[in-house]
Amino acid sequence: MKLRVEVVALDCLMVRLFDEIAEANMPWMLAATESLRSAFGKCLIDLVPSYTTVMVHYDLTALNPSQARELIAQALIDLSPNARTGGKCHVLPVWYDLSVGPELNLLSNRSGLAVAEVIRRHSEHEYQVFALGFAPGFAFMGLVEEVLAAPRLSTPRKKVAAGSVGIAERQTAAYPVVSPGGWNLIGRTPAKLFDRERDGYSLMQPGDTVRFEAIGHAEFINLGGDDTPLEAQA
Repeated sequence: MKLRVEVVALDCLMVRLFDEIAEANMPWMLAATESLRSAFGKCLIDLVPSYTTVMVHYDLTALNPSQARELIAQALIDLSPNARTGGKCHVLPVWYDLSVGPELNLLSNRSGLAVAEVIRRHSEHEYQVFALGFAPGFAFMGLVEEVLAAPRLSTPRKKVAAGSVGIAERQTAAYPVVSPGGWNLIGRTPAKLFDRERDGYSLMQPGDTVRFEAIGHAEFINLGGDDTPLEAQA
């Protein structure tokens, strides 16, 4: 761990704990988030954990930048992961089908694996939620097997259906709402990923883990899924 503090804005500092993305980082990121939240207390406006950093947005009327840096330094002395800070484990049902996952064939061709094997490999791994961003409830998860990794589409789609599950490089995610997007789509989940009535709004939070479970079309529909083909939604 290589701790650095970087200036983001007059009232915002970025605490960088690592230089490379790894699943092993997350216990440390969660421990740092918990310790920083406690240290800043009422002076804290927001904390945003990510793959390798925690952004600290503090009340400039209560703390000056030097005091904020000192709180960060004190909070991270003797930092160690806490087994009790682990998040929830979510199982997201996914209907993997070419009508809603048009890049299944692309991933199959890139990897040399059959489509069924692409689906099996994607759904058998438990993924770490690293960060939320891009859209409300959009959880960046990883890491997918290298054989399944694929770059973002050169031309993003103007409209991606809510629930669409995709891969970009070694990350995977599910779109919580209809939005533009350039990820390689491989299926669709009926799960409600963003809900204004839910505490925290997002189904998933950094530190949670996710497993995708392949389901058939009938079960997808019974769970409230929208099977409108992607092309028909454009």
